[in-house]
Amino acid sequence: MTAKKTSGAPRPAQRVIKKYPNRRLYDTDTSTYITLADVKQLVMEGESFVVRDAKTNDDLTRAILLQIILEEEAGGAPMFSEAALANIIRFYGHAMQGFMGSYLEKNVQAFTDLQKQLAEQSKNIAPEVWAQFMNAQNPLMQGFMGSYAEQSKQMLEKMQEQVQKQTEQMLGAFGIKR
Repeated sequence: MTAKKTSGAPRPAQRVIKKYPNRRLYDTDTSTYITLADVKQLVMEGESFVVRDAKTNDDLTRAILLQIILEEEAGGAPMFSEAALANIIRFYGHAMQGFMGSYLEKNVQAFTDLQKQLAEQSKNIAPEVWAQFMNAQNPLMQGFMGSYAEQSKQMLEKMQEQVQKQTEQMLGAFGIKR
């Protein structure tokens, strides 16, 4: 990716990338064409951006992010098993679709927060010690993963409570009591 413009004009709150019919991506911040690898780098850097269709101005951000995930999954070390992907597909059109999306989003955020916490706490740890710590048999690592699992369990329980409340409300609207 090329260097950013250094003009005195203030940057927009969100970087805009335009996608042209020829499938090229144009970064309006740097006034250059970029690749999916460059967009991935923006994601890795935590850069806020939106991808817009150059003709219709439709938001294509999700489609581009999914395309990056597809390339990563096809690239050799997939994150999702076939069974996990099949289960995700099964939730589309299911009554629990909205809850599953929210649950996955919160779970990924919790895992990301845990990862940041680990990174902050390990800044001054030697690589050898870090390798020992990351061993799944290590009691400290088990403690961190146990904390994550407990947080995930609590999110699932909250989701179940929400479903139960909504079901009771819906049944109550039809005069059916539990």
